[in-house]
Amino acid sequence: MNEVKQKKRVLKKQTIRFLISFAVTVCLLFVCFAVPAYAAPEISIDLNSGEGTNAFGALDLLFLSTLLALAPSILIMMTSFTRIIIVLSFLRNAMGTQQSPPNQVLTGLALFLTLFVMMPVLTRMNEEALQPYNEGTIPIETALENASVPLKEFMIREIYTSDLNLFLSISNTEQPVDTANGQPQEMLMEIGMEVIIPAFITSELKTAFWVGFLIYIPFLIIDMVVSSTLMSMGMVMLPPSTISLPFKIMVFVVVDGWNLLIEALISGFK
Repeated sequence: MNEVKQKKRVLKKQTIRFLISFAVTVCLLFVCFAVPAYAAPEISIDLNSGEGTNAFGALDLLFLSTLLALAPSILIMMTSFTRIIIVLSFLRNAMGTQQSPPNQVLTGLALFLTLFVMMPVLTRMNEEALQPYNEGTIPIETALENASVPLKEFMIREIYTSDLNLFLSISNTEQPVDTANGQPQEMLMEIGMEVIIPAFITSELKTAFWVGFLIYIPFLIIDMVVSSTLMSMGMVMLPPSTISLPFKIMVFVVVDGWNLLIEALISGFK
């Protein structure tokens, strides 16, 4: 009986504590909502295309978002990055050094070499399009047109005539061109970017693979010499790459291969 009474007392005490806690919580909530709240200053962005020259309208925001989304594609497909990174990858595979230099190093080197090659184009785009647009002297349509001119001229200089004629024939919009007979630059500039860009990409792939083939030749000769030497010595079980890899690295360093390759890559852009 005593245990039952003690359990009842404990249960009553717990019930009373719960009721007191619930009442205090309700009072605190009532006080918090009853006190007048002071609203913080509102921060809003006006997406309306205002009449001021520095207004950042909805169309500008849409254009900026689209540009940021397409920035990786523009960097890879409309600059010298494609050729440089493919040639560097061919060099690493020809030497057989597996992951040395690592992908991060090759990508960083390709990015800075791309910046070096594209600097004249970027300078013209800044002077003819970006700065006048920031000053409010030209609208955004004119700025885009002015910015596309240096980039199109750069791509046209690197395009093979066969690739350009291929996409012209597929699109059925322009007559085939003949740069060997002195096709005027103005006529080439009138071709749309939807034809120039894929023709430029295929031309860059052709050039990159051709350079990669030339890179493979000296390293292939070293592999053949080492393999023939090992077979003549009866060391058939020894992998030729184990012996040829140090020789390939030594030859590449002795002839100052990095300077020769980078000079050839940069000078390859007209």
